[in-house]
Amino acid sequence: MYPGIFAAKHPDKIAALMADTGDQITFAELESSSTRLARLLRQRGFVRGDHIALISENNLRCFEVYWAALRSGLYITCVNRHLTPDEMAYIVNDCGAQALIASSECATLAEAVAGQCGALTTKLSFGGAIDGFKSYEAALSSVSDEPLGDQPCGTDMLYSSGTTGRPKGIKPPLPDRQIDDPGDLLRTVFGKIYGFDEDTVFFTPSPLYHAAPLRFGSIVQSLGGTVIATRRFDALASLEAIERFKVTHSQWVPTMFVRMLKLPEEERNRHDLSSMKVAIHSAAPCPVTVKQAMLDWWGPIVYEFYGSTEGNGGTFISPEEWICKPGSVGRAGVGVIHICDEDGKELPTHERGTVYFERDELPFRYHNDEEKTRAAIHPHHPTWTTTGDIGYLDEDGFLFLTDRKAFVIISGGVNIYPQEIENCLTLHEAVDDVAVIGVPDDEMGESVKAVVKLAPGYAASAELEGRLIEYVKERVARYKAPRSVDFVEMLPRTPTGKLAKTELKQRYREASTGSRAVA
Repeated sequence: MYPGIFAAKHPDKIAALMADTGDQITFAELESSSTRLARLLRQRGFVRGDHIALISENNLRCFEVYWAALRSGLYITCVNRHLTPDEMAYIVNDCGAQALIASSECATLAEAVAGQCGALTTKLSFGGAIDGFKSYEAALSSVSDEPLGDQPCGTDMLYSSGTTGRPKGIKPPLPDRQIDDPGDLLRTVFGKIYGFDEDTVFFTPSPLYHAAPLRFGSIVQSLGGTVIATRRFDALASLEAIERFKVTHSQWVPTMFVRMLKLPEEERNRHDLSSMKVAIHSAAPCPVTVKQAMLDWWGPIVYEFYGSTEGNGGTFISPEEWICKPGSVGRAGVGVIHICDEDGKELPTHERGTVYFERDELPFRYHNDEEKTRAAIHPHHPTWTTTGDIGYLDEDGFLFLTDRKAFVIISGGVNIYPQEIENCLTLHEAVDDVAVIGVPDDEMGESVKAVVKLAPGYAASAELEGRLIEYVKERVARYKAPRSVDFVEMLPRTPTGKLAKTELKQRYREASTGSRAVA
């Protein structure tokens, strides 16, 4: 299924709407524009397996470009617009894009990127002019919106957020079917689990270049539902949007939960959220206290899935299951989970190790990086892959994540998992944001440091540092507690809410020995 089916069935139904601007696009308009762009690219020589890139703020055109690629057998790479021009150009060059489509709101970035990407044969700008780009609107108006006779399925080729190094292009195999053929795994799995259908009103306040909102949005549209997006996340505006548009389904990251929970109680309770049947969270670990607070507020509608941009596997957990297994991310819904030690030996239940997913075939490769691809594959099983997460399975097959391998702190020969300490501090009244990292220590190898952005009304002090350390000691094993706390104005996070810990750790490595404040 794809939007064209619903364009014929109910052409004037809204396929997507921007909550903060009121802009909207119907299924008929989405079908027409995506068909025109697909036809234009075909006329310009694009064939199955070619690449296009998109640079844009959250904009309805994103859905047009995305569906044009999906109905043309193309790879589409949506580029994080918060990167520097050099970083963006690296991605556009690395993915091999021959077309770059950009919003005029990103004109300066797009011009700088295009100047470094000599392989581009097609450059289109929408919403206004960009130097060196042709008008998207004018180009589409010159071609027919009659669907092509051959519409092979394309897919996205997204890049990892780079929280553990330089972004990696994640290249799945192209589907071997036409756009209107059955067989889409994500649509089948997620549609069934969350009840997506023609009556769905799906709200996403996350950047559309990120895997979850982009893919969820396309799943909802492919099943005839409506997507409500925003230009950026705002806690109060999100609650207003749920009430105003009678949202039935939504997708969040835990940072958004924290921001909403910290709204004054009268603001949180002012809005009617009763239309919402399913609130999905993903993309980052959710502290148990935060999840429980959301369940207490919204009721048993908070669902979680654990997966990755790589799409190598996934787990799902319902609210009822989570109440029985607090802290779990669920049981496998895509792939089979294996927990393995450093040598690849499978571990028994409740023992921590690297999380692998077993699939029938290798589900992805890292583009232009066979070394990283090999590193993601189990040493003895060629279809077991990992993205570097650490966790364990319980006796019922529920997965519990403890951290990422790259962030584990080894202090005095003991493994300490920062996520546990971050979870502890997240809802402390003085903490607005927190990251826990290991810093060099002559005696212990590494020591635990908490880096904290304070909530409004609190001031950095040695006394507050001591209080936070004691707070952790009262709740987790004392040896895991931070040895020190640094107070900073801002922590590096991706727009999707993930802590950019590699960047933070790099700041400390570059800081002079003994320096306390580096941010």
